[in-house]
Amino acid sequence: MKQVSTVLTIAGTDPSGGAGIQADLKTFQELQTYGMSVITSVVAQNTTGVQSVHHLPVDFIEEQLDSVLTDIPVDAFKTGMIATEEMMRIIYHRLKSQEIYYVLDPVMVATSGDVLIDENAREYLRDYLIPLSTVITPNIPEAEYLTETSITSMDDMKVAAKIFVHELGASAALIKGGHLEGEPTDWLYNGEEFYKFTSNRINTTSTHGTGCTYSAAITALLAQGKLLLTSIESAKQFVTAALKYSFPLGHGNGPTNHWGIREGSYDLERH
Repeated sequence: MKQVSTVLTIAGTDPSGGAGIQADLKTFQELQTYGMSVITSVVAQNTTGVQSVHHLPVDFIEEQLDSVLTDIPVDAFKTGMIATEEMMRIIYHRLKSQEIYYVLDPVMVATSGDVLIDENAREYLRDYLIPLSTVITPNIPEAEYLTETSITSMDDMKVAAKIFVHELGASAALIKGGHLEGEPTDWLYNGEEFYKFTSNRINTTSTHGTGCTYSAAITALLAQGKLLLTSIESAKQFVTAALKYSFPLGHGNGPTNHWGIREGSYDLERH
C-alpha cells in the first residue's frame, strides 16, 4: 500500500537548476513528497535568460504520461511550461478523468522576460486546462494576458480572479502580486470569498524560479491532504524563506534557496 504522497510536475527543464522541473522536484523533496516529472520542453537557460528551447515530440510526452499514470498513483499534479496547443491537448485528455488536485502555473514568460509559450496555445489553455484546475496561480503579467485586463492595483487583482473563476471556469484563482509596489500580496478567490496572503518583501535579485517553487509547494501540500488555504499559506512561507536565504549564483537573477525553510524559524506544521 502506498504510504507516501506522490506529486507529478509537467513542465520544461532548467539546466541551471533554479526553475522548471528541477525547481519543482527540489521543492517536492523538501516538503517530503515523492516527486515525478514529465518533460515537455528541454530549455537551454540560466540566470541570465533563455538561450534555446527544444520541444519534445508530442507522442513522447504522451508516452511519459502513460509511463507514470499506468504505474504509480498520483495525489496531485502541476503544470508549468506547456508551449503548444498540441502538448496541452495530450495533457488534458490524459488527466481530465483523474480525480486529483491540479495546480496550473501558467508559465509564459521567464523572469528574464523571455517568452516561453506559443501564443496560439492561449485559447486552448483558457478553454480546457483552466476549467480542469483546482487552482490557477498566475503572476500579474500572466493574469493580464489570460484575462485581457490591466492590473495596476489590488482591486484589479480581484477582478481578474473573478474572471478566472466565473468566466474561465477555474475552481479557484491565486493572483500573485509581487509585481506591484509594497509588500508582495496575493489574493485567492474560491468563487465565494477572497483571502489575502502577505509577506515581507525580500531585498534580493535571486528570484529565478520563484513562481515554479511557489506552485510546486502548493501542489505538494495539497497532495498531503492539506486544505487549499492551508497549502497556500504554508507555500507562501516556503517561498519567502527561499527568497530570504537565496544566494547570488550566476551572472543574472540568481536562484531561490529550496532548503531555505530549514535556515529560518518557519514551521509549516503551524500553518
